[in-house]
Amino acid sequence: VQLQASGGGLVQPGGFLRLSCAASGRSVSRYAIGWFRQAPGKEREFVGGVTSSGTNIWYPDIIGGRFTISRDDAKNMVYLQVNDPKPEDTAVYYCAADRVPFRTVVITTEGEYDYWGQGTQVTVSS
Repeated sequence: VQLQASGGGLVQPGGFLRLSCAASGRSVSRYAIGWFRQAPGKEREFVGGVTSSGTNIWYPDIIGGRFTISRDDAKNMVYLQVNDPKPEDTAVYYCAADRVPFRTVVITTEGEYDYWGQGTQVTVSS
């Protein structure tokens, strides 16, 4: 499966942003999808994931309840909605597919994701 993240750009603090992850080659419904981000000078970090069935979605505490992941398998798409973006959300955002098809739990470890899309830059600034 090939993935491509898009939808980034410049957004004001307190605004709204929705990132898209488009899959091709295989149905995205086979895979749990994770979202990661990498800020300048920092390591890439996990910001949320959804299982292939969509029934399990998990976010780390650092997100503070501001991110929402959804998937539309009919369109072969996964989305990351960022509510109330803050300057510390500035980063390149990536979507990635779990190396194990149909895994029923969300994995937060970067090494468990085999398929990565090109990232999309998000800049939160007034």
